[in-house]
Amino acid sequence: MHICSKDTAVVVLSYNGKVLHQQFFPMLLQEAQNQYQVFLIDNASTDDTAKYIKEHFPEVEIVQLKVNKGFSNGYYEGLKQIQSKYYVLLSADFEITEGWFAPLFQLMEVNDDIAACQPKIKYFKDKSKFEYAGAGGGFIDKWGYLFCRGRIFFDIEEDSHQYDNQIEVFWAGGGCMFVRADVYHHLGGLDKDLYAHMEEVDLCWKMKNAGYRIAYCGSSTVYHIGGSVISYGSPQKIFYNYRNSLVLLLKNLPTNKLIYILPFRLILDGVSGMRSLLKGNLVEVMTIIKAHWSFFIHFKMWYQKRKEAKIFVTKRNENGIYPQSILVDYFLKKKKKFSELNYPEIEIK
Repeated sequence: MHICSKDTAVVVLSYNGKVLHQQFFPMLLQEAQNQYQVFLIDNASTDDTAKYIKEHFPEVEIVQLKVNKGFSNGYYEGLKQIQSKYYVLLSADFEITEGWFAPLFQLMEVNDDIAACQPKIKYFKDKSKFEYAGAGGGFIDKWGYLFCRGRIFFDIEEDSHQYDNQIEVFWAGGGCMFVRADVYHHLGGLDKDLYAHMEEVDLCWKMKNAGYRIAYCGSSTVYHIGGSVISYGSPQKIFYNYRNSLVLLLKNLPTNKLIYILPFRLILDGVSGMRSLLKGNLVEVMTIIKAHWSFFIHFKMWYQKRKEAKIFVTKRNENGIYPQSILVDYFLKKKKKFSELNYPEIEIK
């Protein structure tokens, strides 16, 4: 067991991430001072990542995993070995900024009912824009489609300080996610069987179902390279997008909503597949079929996870669920920005 010497363990999961650590660890450690301790979970890297960290950043505590089983399982196994009050799950391809930590820490310290939060996440390669995964805080529509303040489907906004406030959201971006460690472990942590993609949404949904709040803190900023683990638009990304979205619905929806939302999502996935077929994108069609096949062939396992998750359901916190269809608003009504949805924000003082 690795015991954190501070209240917060900033935990970076790494697989052959030496180049990224060379670039981003100096600033991360410079900002640490007496605020947090940095841990590296080495996810069975095949290069000399661990050796490099020991030599150049000896203050970083290394948790060594013998087998690489993906992003969610890497954190699942690694965090079991780290004892702390808070965790910050920080992807290797993130650049933090001066003063990034204090606002997040203060938000968690003052609000005991906030189980997780995220900073403003912007795009490393164009720092005027929000980043795809997380942006200005995560939301979900009534059919289970995910979107963010600052990013709805393919439209990404520029940051003109429109999202500098603190609000309640539905999910926090997993690339830089501040979580309450006791709540994390009580609820079972990240689902290791999701492998990668949407595992943070699943965790946040479990937290919301247990009555906690999820927050966005606009006074803290980080930058994300994006696509460094699973590239955007790749068959692997498409597979996990379609399969894991179905898993999330099955695991976390109340029964009275699951019985009609899940079948409708399957139909919408079919429509999406037909659209890809008409475009001649056979790879995407086959990937969607593969994702559905994986979901159904392991349905018994996913349903068992639903039963396990129901144990922790108390008063479902549905703040952050957009009561309309984001598909209709985006594709038919041409609403490209969060502000155009007229969805009331719940500010956190």
